[in-house]
Amino acid sequence: MNYFVTAIGTDSGKTLVSAILTEALHADYWKPVQAGFPKDSEAVEALLSNTTSKILPEQYVLNTPASPHYAAEVDRVSIHAKEMTLPFTKNRHLIIEGAGGALVPLNDKEFVIDITNNFPCEVILVCNLYLGSINHSLLTLNELKHRNVKVKGIIFNGPSNPSSESIIVKHAQLPVLLNIKQEEKINKEVVRKYASIVREQL
Repeated sequence: MNYFVTAIGTDSGKTLVSAILTEALHADYWKPVQAGFPKDSEAVEALLSNTTSKILPEQYVLNTPASPHYAAEVDRVSIHAKEMTLPFTKNRHLIIEGAGGALVPLNDKEFVIDITNNFPCEVILVCNLYLGSINHSLLTLNELKHRNVKVKGIIFNGPSNPSSESIIVKHAQLPVLLNIKQEEKINKEVVRKYASIVREQL
């Protein structure tokens, strides 16, 4: 199974969630588009404990930490979702991390979520909670539904807000795969802890 990790915003916690999912399934990890340094693949690799997972090379590595469409302009390259090819992961799970939120542009026509059109996968949406996050979460979910994107479930990341979480879940009608608390440190032990919890939901 391939899981595509996207989020309601840029700093919602996709890389941490990707590391947890990769550890849970002993999956391979791939970030098709990397904009800026250090690379998220390096962060994921540093958080893994298992020796089975492979970190697959990015298809696009851009120098500017910005929206991929702009970072690509700066580097004078073109990004096309339709040209992205799934790395070879025969009989293995693959965790694919998007860039920014679901509707971050890759170019003047395509968005990050359009990468999911290229190969079979289910989306896992990362939601962090802040003033306005209910709106951002439901708008993202409505867009995914409109595009007929299959969503596996939601992962809440960061300080909990039960009222916000319940209203998002009520309208989303999707399972909550995991609740990640505000951790003092993010390390391999924390990733293993959450991996053991989410494994049964995947």
